[in-house]
Amino acid sequence: MARLVVDPAFVVGALDRRLFGSFVEHMGRCVYTGIYEPGHPTADADGFRQDVLALVRELGVTAIRYPGGNFVSNYDWEDGVGPKDARPRRLDLAWRAIEPNQFGTDEFVAWSRKAGVQPIWAVNLGTRGIREAVDLLEYCNLPAGTAFGDRRVANGSPEPHDIRIWCLGNEMDGPWQIGHKTAEEYARLAEETANAMRRVDPGLELVACGSSNAAMPTFGDWERVVLERTYDLVDHISLHAYYEPHDGDQASFLAAAEEMDRMISAVIATADHVKALMRSDKELTLSFDEWNVWYQQHFPGELGLPIREVGPLIEDTYTVDDAVVVGSLLITLLRHADRVKIACLAQLVNVIGPIRTEPGGRAWRQTIFYPFALTAQYAGPTVLRTAIAGGPEIDTSAFGRIPALWSTATYDENTGETAIFVVNRSETDKIDLEIPVPGPRLNQHSIRHLALYDEDRSAVNTADDPDRVQPRAVDDTEVVDGVCRATLPPASWHVIQLSS
Repeated sequence: MARLVVDPAFVVGALDRRLFGSFVEHMGRCVYTGIYEPGHPTADADGFRQDVLALVRELGVTAIRYPGGNFVSNYDWEDGVGPKDARPRRLDLAWRAIEPNQFGTDEFVAWSRKAGVQPIWAVNLGTRGIREAVDLLEYCNLPAGTAFGDRRVANGSPEPHDIRIWCLGNEMDGPWQIGHKTAEEYARLAEETANAMRRVDPGLELVACGSSNAAMPTFGDWERVVLERTYDLVDHISLHAYYEPHDGDQASFLAAAEEMDRMISAVIATADHVKALMRSDKELTLSFDEWNVWYQQHFPGELGLPIREVGPLIEDTYTVDDAVVVGSLLITLLRHADRVKIACLAQLVNVIGPIRTEPGGRAWRQTIFYPFALTAQYAGPTVLRTAIAGGPEIDTSAFGRIPALWSTATYDENTGETAIFVVNRSETDKIDLEIPVPGPRLNQHSIRHLALYDEDRSAVNTADDPDRVQPRAVDDTEVVDGVCRATLPPASWHVIQLSS
């Protein structure tokens, strides 16, 4: 028997709802035939697929990072505004596709408002720089009366878009990035760009590029160099990470949250090191603005792609195990809610997305849709620490011997509701779990337990069978003598809501 202890007195921090963000890049079919498809049976007057918009709202997404991703480092934002019949077709060097520029800045802002999400904008610091970033900011945020403010008005948006969060480039540490830079080169450019952007709009939130993954040889040192130049000018530093099984090692894959947890802790330590060096009172926070399961082993690489029209790219179909991993990664983000303030599941539609579509046809939920949607739905405003005693351990080649259970919890002082999120990472053993219930004893009607698991862990959802994998209600979870008792099957994700 494992015992999970949670108490409203032991607080991690306040939950920033932007932790439930996602990502839209001009890559594959994320935009075209994803969120935007004029002529689709559900398309509105702006060409936005309303079936996709409904799923986005159901997913509970709060913020969307746009327009990239690698795409942004070769993107001229001016190509995507103004009359559509006058917009140029360009070769996107990131993904070697012909970009028609029929969807750009104004379209994304309009889509964001319909979806009810906050836009997060990335500027091109690969092939462009300070001037272009300031021009784009002026276009988006200033009223009429300047050249670019007037241009936005002429393009049909009389009121400023008022975009508050801006990313200073994307993955500039990566040799694959168009305009790749050394840490010193990027730090200087980010410093000057941030300074200039704050002169246009001092109240912005700015995100400096951190490492594109923890395996980069410059990881840690990159963050130090960049923050030593930008610490007083930016609010967040970014993290990116994708996870997949290697060499059939499913045990380590199910434990991928260990790797994310260590990366977050390392970046926090580096940021706090710079804070100490600078004698600063400011605490920098983190934007984990790309994360997901991605089977990169199936991707041929950018140079392996032929020049072509926009079409399918990295449309991974997700299994039950993938959903359990995504749920455990969400738990990790919540466990660091005191420092992780923004996070973006990459991407939103089709491209390793929780939502899939057919051109001209159906849209459906992938398995990873559910842990994200349910966490966004049930997570309360305060994240709590959890402690587990007596639980089993599992052996992994990547992380050694680790606990089978991975958990977090949230609390809502206004409603008295506690939501416990827990994953059983064992591939073979069910775990009997008991949770002492703080406060007055609860009756059976005060518990809601939803779980995601399946006897066939490779099961997926498809257009023809969109509901093959769904969360299931667990009816035999109960409170007896002030203790909640539940059974967690192998390789399973759970949310247990307790109401006082």
